[in-house]
Amino acid sequence: MAYRILVINPGSTSTKLALFDGEQKMFETSVTHDAQVLLSFDDVNDQLPYRMEVINEFLVENNIDLEGIDAIVGRGGCVYPMEAGVYEVNDRLMEDTKANVAGIIHPSSLGIQLGAELQKRYGGRLFTVNPVCVDEYCDEARVTGVKGISRKSVGHALNLKGTIRRHCEKYGFDYYNSNIIACHIDGGVAITAHKNGYMIDGNNAAGGDGPFTPTRTGSIGVLDLLDYLEEGHSIQETRKLCAGAGGFVSYFGSSSGEHVKELIAEGDKEAEKVWNGFCYNLAKGIAAFTASFEGRVDSIILTGRYVRFDDMVDSIRRRCGWIAPIYVYPGEVEHEEMAEGALRVLRGIDEPKYYQGRPNSPRTTESIDACGVTR
Repeated sequence: MAYRILVINPGSTSTKLALFDGEQKMFETSVTHDAQVLLSFDDVNDQLPYRMEVINEFLVENNIDLEGIDAIVGRGGCVYPMEAGVYEVNDRLMEDTKANVAGIIHPSSLGIQLGAELQKRYGGRLFTVNPVCVDEYCDEARVTGVKGISRKSVGHALNLKGTIRRHCEKYGFDYYNSNIIACHIDGGVAITAHKNGYMIDGNNAAGGDGPFTPTRTGSIGVLDLLDYLEEGHSIQETRKLCAGAGGFVSYFGSSSGEHVKELIAEGDKEAEKVWNGFCYNLAKGIAAFTASFEGRVDSIILTGRYVRFDDMVDSIRRRCGWIAPIYVYPGEVEHEEMAEGALRVLRGIDEPKYYQGRPNSPRTTESIDACGVTR
């Protein structure tokens, strides 16, 4: 039996939609938003009517009728840590998403909220798959130099795990017996270490950690940040800088890689320096995760929209090619992963998981992951 599935995927600079009939993708679109428009909203949740309008306009302009839709899958946002899998959205997940209990600014929080608006009109089941708060970190990866502050797992688990799965199928590798560094390069950048099927470490892609990105500051000195605040910048302004107004946006007022490359072609030396710094920091971030495997890395995977820039990929190859073979998968498989996850549940192959809220189970390094689930 074929099932119709709508996928909604809000990103840092875009709202992407796809409609599937079973495994077949019937259409797909990506609407890019002006970074300055998104920054005009005080809170990510405030973007909901704006992004909903984009969806409504697209459905009308393309004569798409969602009546009788079987499932809607929204990208999942920053809530309490969850194990990887397919979740049927319940009230607790919706409430914690709206309340932003993780304290991380990320537009993925709008995915299930937009889906819920459409579900009210057209029905169907509402799911999310491998949300950005998937947490499988080892304990060593959580420790910081401040008691009471732990490193968080917030990143592009959806695209990373989906790309790795396809990579392993293509080359006959076993994900559950491999050491893989996988890097998603887009408006945000997530560099992750995958050991024997678990994402044991990574940068906090939504929290200002790791390389700077087209929209984010990346890691900077704490004292430098304090100086920035003392210059008169507000906490709210600084939060936006860390996740939306940083990186290319801070330098050029735009998150577009094409725009930066155009400036370079026109002889803009600052643009050239910033671009080269972006490439350098990506490679440095990737190389750092060799420590997660004591240097024994099987594959390095690059994915996301920004790997369309050949000079950036070449820069990473020059600096990291000695570590392990580098494989490049342009774009994303997020829509396919979300649709396939929902399809497995609709067909009765998998049972959906249900979000429980704040994890409270005892954990040990040897046997329990971040969500209190025995390995």
